[in-house]
Amino acid sequence: MDAIPSFKLILGSASFSRRKILEEMGYEFTISTADIDEKSIREEKPEDLVMTLAEAKADAIIANLRTTTMNNHQDKDEEPTILVAADTVVVYEGVIREKPASKEEAWEFIKGYSGGHAATVGSVLVTNLKTGFRKGEWDRVEIYFHEIPDEVIEKLIDEGIVLRVAGGLIIEHPLLLPYIKEVVGTTDSVMGLPKALTKKLIEEAL
Repeated sequence: MDAIPSFKLILGSASFSRRKILEEMGYEFTISTADIDEKSIREEKPEDLVMTLAEAKADAIIANLRTTTMNNHQDKDEEPTILVAADTVVVYEGVIREKPASKEEAWEFIKGYSGGHAATVGSVLVTNLKTGFRKGEWDRVEIYFHEIPDEVIEKLIDEGIVLRVAGGLIIEHPLLLPYIKEVVGTTDSVMGLPKALTKKLIEEAL
């Protein structure tokens, strides 16, 4: 197998779980984020939405980087910089769910999963800032749940982390883990960054 050329890596996300996944993959990277109005971006299909959101995040980050570095393009001798952007939504009964707007909505979301099923659709978009190469793909995972007791839902919401994630869903959370019946797909994809897809896209971008 050919050795991968050296490169700089930027994770375009403030997500703790995405950072953890990229660290587990053995990459060294910096973090750069951009504020975009996610609610203003609408698409009918979840696959289209996560791709469009990842592109909007990447474009905003690149615009920020260009104003801070003042030079628009990398020198030809410089090692390439790869930007990884991602987005994840939860789909429940055909409806796209983003981050819950309130504790009440979080309750409604998690109560709905109890004894039921949801899916996550996640995108990974990789841009080579030196060559301009850009490629993205999406991944879908199906999740089946046992009945989740009300007191568990209450604890999850009181703790507050579920309010900061798509669909209020953190399958790796110790409180929720016992009520996950089956995951068809990979847990890292549900957490926001499918490892195999991310590695493949980074290697293609170099």
